[in-house]
Amino acid sequence: MSPEGTAVQTPAPAAPTGRRGRRAADVPALVERAREGDARSVARLISLVEDASPALREVAAALAPHTGRAQVLGLTGSPGVGKSTTTTALVRALRARELRVGVLAVDPSSPFSGGALLGDRVRMQDHAGDSGVYIRSMASRGHLGGLSWATPQALRVLDAAGCDVVLIETVGVGQSELEIASLADTTLVLVAPGMGDGIQAAKAGILEVADVFVVNKADRDGADTTVRDLRYMLSLGGRHSEAGHWRPPIVKTVASRDADNGMEQVLGKIEEHRAWLESSGEAHRRRTERAAREIEAIALASLRERMGDVHGSAALGTLADRVVAGESDPFTAADELLEQL
Repeated sequence: MSPEGTAVQTPAPAAPTGRRGRRAADVPALVERAREGDARSVARLISLVEDASPALREVAAALAPHTGRAQVLGLTGSPGVGKSTTTTALVRALRARELRVGVLAVDPSSPFSGGALLGDRVRMQDHAGDSGVYIRSMASRGHLGGLSWATPQALRVLDAAGCDVVLIETVGVGQSELEIASLADTTLVLVAPGMGDGIQAAKAGILEVADVFVVNKADRDGADTTVRDLRYMLSLGGRHSEAGHWRPPIVKTVASRDADNGMEQVLGKIEEHRAWLESSGEAHRRRTERAAREIEAIALASLRERMGDVHGSAALGTLADRVVAGESDPFTAADELLEQL
């Protein structure tokens, strides 16, 4: 990719939504240029995805034959554990192996503009001049799960654009922010000493989604205690204790260091997990489940859109009146409404 695809590049604005003819004609050319590594075309395609453009279905169809090659790594953890610093260090280690890297950094949304609030492009200046790295901040826009609703399609764009590895950094883990596990091939859960992450991990269910635990800021007091607590909780059972299942390793890192920061050990565990995924058949199962979830989400979104069209309709009002009068029940009324859709 050209330097325009680095962390400091501002994506080209999308064409007006009313110009459907031009947009449809541009999609094949945009996809072709994106596959050649043109960062502006990649940015334009992701913008079409985020804006739910009328050309979104055409974009998805054009990308489909060129996807399925990139390794997807998810990074999640409580705010303050060093997710962005770790992402930067991982990108540096991956580039040392001459791999092309894409980063989708999902930030909280501004309540005023709806845009990304933190702006990881400002925090990842180390890769600003690297043509082999594409970084995009995406606003969660209120979507639960720690991701943006457009993240799966943006991932397809970077996959088709030739990225060998795509890193997805979530907003920050909580009890409703575990969606990353269904999207990534390997999920890294970051914890740090002295932040109560052991209890929080059990509370939020992180133990069930982690493929690799990364204890960052391991130069602080309490790092060994954090590792011990994680090992103890893993020993209590869960899906990781099942025969033949992957048991998450625990790696200590100091991502803020330029050297000897533990990233090579992290990449080693990621490769081990990738080999296990392929040999066990889990890779195919996860990809199939990921596609099923994506299909379901799109179908539900379409249904909600149709529901919005009838929300104030006479038919819905009539059904509501019948329920209030006791002539029908909500389930029967819902079935009748679905039949009308």
